[in-house]
Amino acid sequence: MCARLGRSCVITAFIESPARSHPAAGAASGLIIHEWVERWGGAERVLEAMMQAFPQADVRVLWSEADELLGRPVTESWISRTPLRHHKPLALPAMLPTWRMPLGSDPDWVLVSSHLFAHHVRTPRRTKKFVYAHTPARYIWEPERDERGNHPLVKAASTVLKPIDRRRAAEATSIAVNSEFTGERVRKAWHQPSTVIYPPVATETLTATEDWRTPLADSEQRLLDALKRPYLLGASRFVMYKRLERVIDAGVETGLPVVIAGNGPGEMELRAYAAERNADVTFVIAPSDDLIRALYSNAIAYIFPAVEDFGIMPVEAMACGTPVIGSSIGGVHESVSLVGGGVTADLEHDTDWHDLLQQATALDPAEFRPRTLAFSRSRFIGQLQDWVISGLDAC
Repeated sequence: MCARLGRSCVITAFIESPARSHPAAGAASGLIIHEWVERWGGAERVLEAMMQAFPQADVRVLWSEADELLGRPVTESWISRTPLRHHKPLALPAMLPTWRMPLGSDPDWVLVSSHLFAHHVRTPRRTKKFVYAHTPARYIWEPERDERGNHPLVKAASTVLKPIDRRRAAEATSIAVNSEFTGERVRKAWHQPSTVIYPPVATETLTATEDWRTPLADSEQRLLDALKRPYLLGASRFVMYKRLERVIDAGVETGLPVVIAGNGPGEMELRAYAAERNADVTFVIAPSDDLIRALYSNAIAYIFPAVEDFGIMPVEAMACGTPVIGSSIGGVHESVSLVGGGVTADLEHDTDWHDLLQQATALDPAEFRPRTLAFSRSRFIGQLQDWVISGLDAC
């Protein structure tokens, strides 16, 4: 069980790791920092892989919704003992001073997984700080892509936060990013160079499995069998910037049924939009990992309209042999181009869905599916270890 601690401290834990060991990995003491732990997203998958890459490093987060990670407890901040843990917007003012509190330890290096303010963490002078940036805070730097940035208080605060955020980023020994797209945003916002290390995707497992029906529960198999085919799939959190309504538009304009899988606060709005457009939509709420993989495998195409920093789910879909129709802006364009498993376009505006679907379904899964191994978990772990160790060796 995660400790509910009034002050940050270090819990030392060791695990066995299937990842390759780096000859210098255990030669220096390390600490892994992460914003907070949800149940369960792309940032958490990155954190888990970081823990495998450096199994002797301690782990510290603001708070955690998971009892443990890889069988290990994590250390939480004082915020975890307050109601703020359940209200991120209210917790924001407390995050910056919390990250500037003394670590209470003197590690040789700190590896930071940051999508908000974790890179602000204050380290001892001799400690090397390696920042893996999922994104500079969108609502500060790109409010047009995050509705939270439109609030008058946030707009006023961003004027103060931008120079602080830039100074904290400059403290890093080195910065890695999850895509070239994010690297360009880091350059513009923080004025810093970066190294691209694409995040980990379970492509080894996905490419090795042909039939995802076998691991499904009986109720999941019945749900899968009841779906009309062929169908278009949209799957993500139900939030505004994911633009899932465009998947519904694609179904209406091509005459194909649509499956929308996921959960989130925008569910009722999506259902209302589907009804308004008289669309044939099946909602699959909070699918298991096995069910989402079965939905990928049985879809004619996976549509991902969101402008994402990387986008793990499109890579998962391609690894399952399903072509992707994605946004031409953002990290999805990079992954689709590298794999050759889909097409990208401006999906925010008028779109020829018939043409895009024809292009996507003409692709051969036997050719593009193996190329998704370029985004594998083992590749991420190896590149991450090399990046950190080379930074230490350069001292």
